[in-house]
Amino acid sequence: MGGEQAGITDVKVSAFDIEAHRGGRALFPENTLASFANALSMGVTTLELDIGVTRDGAIVVSHERWLNPDLARGADGKYVAEPGTPLVKLSLDEVKQFDVGQIRPGSIYAAQFPDQHAVPGTKIPTLKELIDLVRRSGDSHVRLNIETKIDPNHPDESLPPERFVAVLLELLRAEKFENRVMVQSFDWRTLQLVQKLAPEIPTVYLTVQSGRDPTVFRDKASEWTAGFNPAEHERSTPRTIKAAGGAVWSPYLRDLTPELVSESHALGLKVVVWTVNQPADMARLIEMGVDGIISDRPDLLRQAAREKGIALPAGFPVTP
Repeated sequence: MGGEQAGITDVKVSAFDIEAHRGGRALFPENTLASFANALSMGVTTLELDIGVTRDGAIVVSHERWLNPDLARGADGKYVAEPGTPLVKLSLDEVKQFDVGQIRPGSIYAAQFPDQHAVPGTKIPTLKELIDLVRRSGDSHVRLNIETKIDPNHPDESLPPERFVAVLLELLRAEKFENRVMVQSFDWRTLQLVQKLAPEIPTVYLTVQSGRDPTVFRDKASEWTAGFNPAEHERSTPRTIKAAGGAVWSPYLRDLTPELVSESHALGLKVVVWTVNQPADMARLIEMGVDGIISDRPDLLRQAAREKGIALPAGFPVTP
């Protein structure tokens, strides 16, 4: 993820990218200032996060395109009903009325992360609030890996790609923070727009190719790939991403092989894999030669990296 522009060549404390997924959601409520403050205090190279845009144009940090019924509680203390209102239909003031500091007890999600520290009273942050937190921490190296939450199959649940990207770039430039971010997405339309409008920002091409909901196929384009067809690139995902102009391939961990890592590196692509929470998988992938790992357990990822002799980023203690 190198470059000559100010702020990119000087951020590599470690050659290995330790990314806190949603701030490290196994430890603190996901995508909140509490989780990001914990990750900054611990020491990571990158804060991974997701964004949506409200009705009045505010960029908020949220994995879902809507209020998550497993996370969001109203002033009455009750969790919102399924399916949850899309953020694009709410104002920022309305979004800020909800508490996302504790997973709904008894939910499948709660069972996934039984050790998460609840922080009642936590609000959905804006991207600007996160940038302010990073600055307050004093960590001048940590980067943001920002995922645009757009689904081409549900255009009514977010802004159109053109407007979404314009709002994001406007904020990053106003904050003078564009040299400390990457933009990632499963919806490659947004990445194509970032490359056109802000070529200094590295783009991260997210993929999943196994399981029930693949976004990339070897033999055809999909609604996610902005017209790019792996069949025209030797049925190779890395070659397709290279042709699309990507800087980083971010595959699902079960889709990756040593051969694909080698192919990516030969093309000049970095490989940052998601979402890896088991130490054995972390060790295996580090040995495979990946350039970074996204994890809900940045504490365990730091430990796995240390055991492989990887230099660790310093912590910058900060409170939310």
